[in-house]
Amino acid sequence: MFIFHSISFRLVSYSCKHLEMGLYGIRACLAGKYVQRSLCTTCNSLSSATKTAPKVTPLSKILIANRGEIACRVIRSAKRLGIQTVAVYSDADCNAMHVDMADSAVRLGPAASVESYLRQDRVLEAAFKTGAQAIHPGYGFLSENVEFAELCSKEGIIFIGPPASAIRDMGIKSTSKHIMSAAGVPVIHGYHGEDQSLERLKQEAEKIGFPLMIKAVRGGGGKGMRIAYTPGEFDSQLESAKREAQKSFGDQVMLLERYVERPRHVEVQVFGDKYDNYVYLFERDCSVQRRHQKIIEEAPGPGISSKTRKELGEAAVRAARAVGYVGAGTVEFIMDPQQNFFFMEMNTRLQVEHPVSEMITGTDLVEWQLRVAAGEPLPLDQSQIHLNGHAFEARIYAEEPKNNFLPGAGPLLHLITPKPSSDVRVETGVAQGDVVSVFYDPMIAKLVVWSSDRASALRKLRSCLSEYNIVGLNTNVDFLMELSSHPKFIEGDVHTDFISQHYNDLFPVKSITDNLVSQAVLACILNELKVSSSQQGSTRDPHSPFASYPMARLNHSCQKSMKMTCQGVTYDVVVTCCENGSYKLKVGESAEILASARLSESDNVTSIELNANGEITKSRVVLLNGNVHLFTKDGSVTFATEKPAFLKSLGQGSIQQGGAVAPMPGIIEKILVKDGEEVQLGQPLLVMIAMKMEYVIRAPEAGVIEKVNYKVGDSVAKNAALVRFVSADKK
Repeated sequence: MFIFHSISFRLVSYSCKHLEMGLYGIRACLAGKYVQRSLCTTCNSLSSATKTAPKVTPLSKILIANRGEIACRVIRSAKRLGIQTVAVYSDADCNAMHVDMADSAVRLGPAASVESYLRQDRVLEAAFKTGAQAIHPGYGFLSENVEFAELCSKEGIIFIGPPASAIRDMGIKSTSKHIMSAAGVPVIHGYHGEDQSLERLKQEAEKIGFPLMIKAVRGGGGKGMRIAYTPGEFDSQLESAKREAQKSFGDQVMLLERYVERPRHVEVQVFGDKYDNYVYLFERDCSVQRRHQKIIEEAPGPGISSKTRKELGEAAVRAARAVGYVGAGTVEFIMDPQQNFFFMEMNTRLQVEHPVSEMITGTDLVEWQLRVAAGEPLPLDQSQIHLNGHAFEARIYAEEPKNNFLPGAGPLLHLITPKPSSDVRVETGVAQGDVVSVFYDPMIAKLVVWSSDRASALRKLRSCLSEYNIVGLNTNVDFLMELSSHPKFIEGDVHTDFISQHYNDLFPVKSITDNLVSQAVLACILNELKVSSSQQGSTRDPHSPFASYPMARLNHSCQKSMKMTCQGVTYDVVVTCCENGSYKLKVGESAEILASARLSESDNVTSIELNANGEITKSRVVLLNGNVHLFTKDGSVTFATEKPAFLKSLGQGSIQQGGAVAPMPGIIEKILVKDGEEVQLGQPLLVMIAMKMEYVIRAPEAGVIEKVNYKVGDSVAKNAALVRFVSADKK
């Protein structure tokens, strides 16, 4: 019996000369074969092709050639399908969550990714050793590596991703532009030529005009990408983009394009199988970015009309069909304020932000990947995929938003997340006590929420962000709360320059109220009493002063002075304990506050409830290493308590170093000066690599280099003195 599907197909060859985009057809399946009959809408000629149906190879064991949250994400879907999983790890990840979750694990090598996760030979060796039939590359690392995909095919290992030819065609941006243009996908024209001489690139830049986008042809994730706003910036931005591209992709060929101002970054999730079926799962808006990298994503795109949505999806399917795509892919577009869109690139892998597409379509895209890789057809056709509700994803990073989003590293001393549910997902690869390493991306987790409409989904996102409490390193959680509360973001008026345009609004000076100071002070006092009680025991004598008067101490007054420092300001607080268990607090010269407070603990979360002059407020609280961390519905704030005199003498006081310091933990990539060299204010001194991104360290003043303290390849801690020099004023 024949089964007919009214869908479009990509033929190996055509009986007419017209473009593939002008074809539609049907498929008939019988006895392991299927027939493609396609009609050209231009000349009405009929093309047919009989193909052997792909062999279905049920997967029983896969290896995940990645780490962190994406490795954990793949393991969860695989386990649900009854598929065994093999993890790989570097020395830095030997105790990582993905290693613990997998059925087995294989060491790849040292912490540096070039010696571990990027070692194709060791990954394949691990697959052979463990009997894995297929390799899931995740994203990053080897996921878009043509050579690795080809090597897997040659060695008989299933690569859970598109064919190598599609990765090659879409991985080289200049090639992909030509393919997309031929397939009828809108493109922005620029220079994609082979002549990469500085003279030719400058000539082409002048023709295109400024501002100008400089992009690595093999780039992605914002790496190897720079914007030159004026001709004077072109040389330095080009050189920086080349260095970063060489480090990230082993290739420094560049393309040039006109930079579209106030653009939106809109992308479409597509999926193809080995039977020439293609579908799209609607669009995602990823416009709000820092350092050309996404920070918050949503689906569907706000304000996009049904007509544009359909056009976007159909254009993305044409793009996938043009390269014979198989598996999960994302077609990225630049969209102008009039909703005209232009092809930017295709990511030939599962994207970081894929969960928002899953939430609005009710699908598991990792499961789809595994089924398609095994040779099964897509579970749904386009008519069965429906858009339902709205979803947001916020990326939780270890970074310093107020310091140009510099990436960070360090221990997760305290980590509490929102409770996962059917409409709240926490995609992570770390737990409390783990360390965010300098060797890898600083993303801690992805917080994903869904609701029936955008407004309610956004409210849910803000609420969940307030429940994401981290101590031990700087994060972007408070920034995400400010961003998701901004009136323009609430309106959906988003674009790639959103952060720079609304910078002052997104980085307000936090107001430290007497209420917050009182919470911090009483949290300390109540915690001290709790500790003292646990150490000394409590009296059962109802007439004892210790029973009715918790601050009572023999031969001591019931008044205590404390100093709390926050945001560089020290608050002098006098606390008096009243007989009924309440407190009188005087913060500086402010009016006295009559307050009562209690600490409570539930699910490893400690909270303080403060009743101050009849007003009740509640916050989560963490007391650690002499600091009081308060987490409120409006964000977090940290108070430092005053150290006793004997502890101060043991501290390492602040030492002013004469020279440039490392703004974050990282690795020295390039040294641009030598001992004894004269330098000018702002002159580049060194290049650091941190979290796969390049940072240029410049001279803080004019002077002479006395000594370069590190060599290429050295790891350096945050605030390490990189060079020592004498300023020009002291010569």
